[in-house]
Amino acid sequence: MEKKTRLVQEIHYALLAIHLVVGFALVYLAAKAFKKTKYPPMALLVLGFSLIVIGDTIIGDIVSVFQDHVIGEILEEGIEIAGFIALIFAVKRS
Repeated sequence: MEKKTRLVQEIHYALLAIHLVVGFALVYLAAKAFKKTKYPPMALLVLGFSLIVIGDTIIGDIVSVFQDHVIGEILEEGIEIAGFIALIFAVKRS
């Protein structure tokens, strides 16, 4: 049983690493596009993608370690919601 739990943890961390790499690649490409075009809605895309990656991946995994992580969950969801709002503004302004 311990082998199975260890394997699941290893898969979880591998997926987390892939999530971070892909998420930050998206943020990097959006930032590069903003730098090139100076198009203001692109800056909102960078902000929105950054908040979603940080909220979902980084904050989400940090708070999952704590036993009582209700406040952490609220923080995580709040950051993600702010990211989605930034994306909505970016789409509306483009």
